[in-house]
Amino acid sequence: MEPTPDVIRHFHPVLPSRSLGKQPVRVELAGRAYALFRDATGKPAALADACPHRFAPLSKGKVRPDGRLQCPYHGWRFDAEGRGANPAQPDLRHCNTRSFQVVERYDYLWLAEKDTPLSAFPEMGGGEYVFGGAFSTLFKAPLHVSLDNFSEDEHTPYVHTRLGWDDDHAANVTFEARNLEDRTEVSYRAPQRPAPFLRVLGVRNGDIFRNDWVTRFDPVRSQYTVSWETPDGTPRPFITQANIFFVPETARTTRLHAFSFLRCTIPAMRPLLPLAAKAASALTWWEVRDDSLFIPTVADTPYSHKGMRLDRFDKPLVHQRRLMERIYYRVGVEAAPAPVPLTREAAGG
Repeated sequence: MEPTPDVIRHFHPVLPSRSLGKQPVRVELAGRAYALFRDATGKPAALADACPHRFAPLSKGKVRPDGRLQCPYHGWRFDAEGRGANPAQPDLRHCNTRSFQVVERYDYLWLAEKDTPLSAFPEMGGGEYVFGGAFSTLFKAPLHVSLDNFSEDEHTPYVHTRLGWDDDHAANVTFEARNLEDRTEVSYRAPQRPAPFLRVLGVRNGDIFRNDWVTRFDPVRSQYTVSWETPDGTPRPFITQANIFFVPETARTTRLHAFSFLRCTIPAMRPLLPLAAKAASALTWWEVRDDSLFIPTVADTPYSHKGMRLDRFDKPLVHQRRLMERIYYRVGVEAAPAPVPLTREAAGG
């Protein structure tokens, strides 16, 4: 099987901004490793996490007072552009290493190729949405398993305990899915189970839960818009938006980075938005946590859906495989992409 294509051409969230201080930090993306650090001005930078000399991990080094990242093995040092120097042989040429673009937004560091345009940065929030916070959760499962889990709500009564319906109402779900050329669109509507915490967002017993989402592959991400309405169709005031990015780290792990937003449809209640947005972010964290605790149970699910007895709620799954291969990995549909084992040679690009 061919090695995984380099997906770094897409912007990926890789690390909370607060996690990068004076020391370099290693992050992994699709079987490749990167050393993130801040230069002398505090601006974030990223290099391949392998010194071109003998492949020692630069993330184990230190940032010098001049802002260059120094290799822990022989002291080679590199600036944010990857220009390198050998202190023991100053006239040595070809000391440079591969550098990458780092953008700091929404309290996160986003990694991409140097020539990836900022116009390719994923859109989130906007309009009247208020940013409530971001968090990261490790899923001990491959990318395809993690994505499949977030591509249907049929598991809601059995894996989750807050959002959505309970087992008694599993047959009362209205569902629609649309498979499009570059994305999938999914809509669920069902009775909201009793959940006292949701009263913070104006939800009451007997309300109808709505979950509408779009999944894209530039990178792999889903935007979930959750709202509620009364039985007679009157909308409740708050609408949540959770943007979840599925970042493959290794062949067996996926890091989910979630960005939570909230908006209010009633002007008089908008002063409550900052506090309510924090509550919505906490709710999103609990829902993702439920999935992360369950996902190891199905981590060995094969890449192919062949032999599975899929039902109507699984309509997006097969189509999304094709989109992931074509848009995200840029490979043919015949080969299932699997990240190669993490090596220093791979990290060097």
